[in-house]
Formats: sequence, structure tokens, C-alpha cells
Amino acid sequence: MPAFTAATVLSQFFTSDSVSTHHSCCFSANSSPLHVNFSLSSCLLKRGCSLSPRVSVSTNNAKIDGVDQQSLAPDEIKQDRKSADWKAAKTYREKGHIFEGKVEGFNGGGLLIRFYSLVGFLPFPQMSPYYSCKEPQKTIQEIARDLTGSVLCVKVIQADEDKRRLIFSEKDASWSKFSNQINVGDIFQARVGSVEDYGAFVHLRFPDGSYHLTGLVHVSEVSWDLVHDVRDILTEGDDVRVKIINIDREKSRITLSIKQLEEDPLLETLDKVIHKEASVDTNSLDSDGNIVIEPLPGLETIIAELMQEDGIYDVTITRQGFEKRVVSQDLQLWLSNAPASGDQFTLLARAGRQVQEIQLTTSLNQEGIKRALQRVLERVP
Repeated sequence: MPAFTAATVLSQFFTSDSVSTHHSCCFSANSSPLHVNFSLSSCLLKRGCSLSPRVSVSTNNAKIDGVDQQSLAPDEIKQDRKSADWKAAKTYREKGHIFEGKVEGFNGGGLLIRFYSLVGFLPFPQMSPYYSCKEPQKTIQEIARDLTGSVLCVKVIQADEDKRRLIFSEKDASWSKFSNQINVGDIFQARVGSVEDYGAFVHLRFPDGSYHLTGLVHVSEVSWDLVHDVRDILTEGDDVRVKIINIDREKSRITLSIKQLEEDPLLETLDKVIHKEASVDTNSLDSDGNIVIEPLPGLETIIAELMQEDGIYDVTITRQGFEKRVVSQDLQLWLSNAPASGDQFTLLARAGRQVQEIQLTTSLNQEGIKRALQRVLERVP
């Protein structure tokens, strides 16, 4: 029976369309990848990885590049072995296959993962949130120490033989497994991870009780109130409810919202803010007895521009009131969630604590009004 070289067998395996079509590649390797035997393994099923061919490795009667190992110097054998493993790492990166790697140790920045004869690096930020959420009292160094000797499912995200850079991501492997279980509109219990100026990264808890994926709650989606500093609202470790509002599957990104699980408190309590039966100040009446309300700064210009839009026939300020809280000193326009009455829609304008209700007489539907408002706001400086 002819002898096959390790490099030849590996080359045939990595270029085989039939193998890559039917199986994800996930290898388990011993220290000397010279003689290669293929068998199906179910080792990954216990960790949720795809069933894939196993490569078991031994040194018996092996040849490298057609040369018997006994004719090669130890350094030459070692170098050829590493070259073959770098090719394997590049294939994993290109194909997006999952690898089961043993944690050999850690340093100040991450875990050291064995990949055949190579040792790669799993940065702490690329680890699954599973560990920190399971044992939040532990430091990342304590978690890393506990993981030493265990086997993790990871993906190769960098494989540069020239620069000797072999980088793994456990988050990418988790995305491959769990991202098909989420959809826009889903609501999750979650735990706040890091908090940044632009928002908070939040870990989603799945039905199995573990935290597998992470999404971003942008500062604009934290609260209906104006948020100057996310840290005033959210702290690392907080338990929150979030709604998925966008999933970018190409970039493996999840956008979340906290405020969309609550009604805007202004719209919810509009009649408490602007009482329909409130007494009218006689100084706010004109000579004909009509109510006169001084528009909020900048609102008069917007009303004049709205009257130039096709399908809008009349714009009138009907009521005003004051909130207990300051939303923003800047003028804001909102389309009320109050149902339309015939051809009349309600807009809300607010600045600081002051709120004004605007009655819009129009033939436009709600989407048409939104587009008209957008055009007006683009014209008004």
C-alpha cells in the first residue's frame, strides 16, 4: 500500500469540495501531525458544534513532502509540520469552520489555544459572555485560570504565517450556533456588560439560562428621557429587558432597545400634561374669544413650512402644558400615537418642560406626514 505524506493528505482534505460541502471541519490534534487518519467524531455534539471529520495524528512511518522523516533533521521536520499547520489555519479562516482548541494557558490579554503544533491567541474581548455572566464575582484572570486545560469551540479570525499571528474568536463560534435563534422583535432578559459613551453592550440570556450573544443598546435607545451619560442609567451587571430592533447577519451585529419596551411617558400621559378642561387665561384670548398660544421658539417657522407641503391644509396649536421633567431644551417634534380623527392628525412639540399640541388637517396618511416633516426639518436651519 503506498505511503501518503502528511502534507499530501492534508492538501487533499482541505481542497476537497465533497468534504467541505457535507461537513464542518473541526479537528482534534495530538502533538505531531505527521501520519493522518480520518474518522467521524461526535465529540462536538456535547458542546453544540457541528459533526465533523476528526484528524488523529501519530508519527509512525510518516514522510514529509515525500522524504522519510529519518532523512530529515529535527528542525526540518518541525518546520514542515508548522507550515502544514499554518495552511490548515488559513483554511479554517477562509471556510469559517469551527475548531476545538485546548486552552494551554493565559497571559494579561487572553487565552493561549493549541492548534496542532501551533499556539494561537484568544483575546479576552473575543471570549463568549457565558463565563463572566455565570460567575460575575470572578475577575477575567480567575476565569482564564479556571479554563486552563479545557477545550473551547473557536473560529480562526487571523492566520498570518509571516507575522506569526494566529488569532481566535469564541464569540464568532457562538454566533454561528445561536444567531439563527434570534429575530427582530424578540424580547430577551439580558445583563449589562461594558458601558461606553455611545451606549452599552448587553449580553442576551437564552432559554438554556446561559448568555451566548452580545448586542448594543445605543444611547438613543436607553430611555425616553434625554440621556447625557449612559452611566447615569446603566451599570455593568444590571439586569434589563431588551428588544431586538436590528440584526446585521453579515457583520454579526445585534442592535437592541430598552426604551421601546415602554410607552413614551409623554404620549402615555398626554391628557395629564395638557388638560382638556383646563381653565383658559383671559390674556391668551384674542378679540374674537379664540385661544392664542405663543408658539415655542422655532415652531412658527416649521408651521409655515408645513403649510407649503402638498396635502396639508391647516396647522393649528390647540393646547399647551408643562411636564415635571425636562426632556431637552431643543425643540422636538413628535407624531402622537393618538388615533387620527377624520382628516386630522395630532403632532406634539416640546422644548424644556413646555409641551404644545398641534392639530394637522391633511389628506396625507401617517407615513406621508412623516415624510413631509422630514422634508420640512431638512429645509429649516
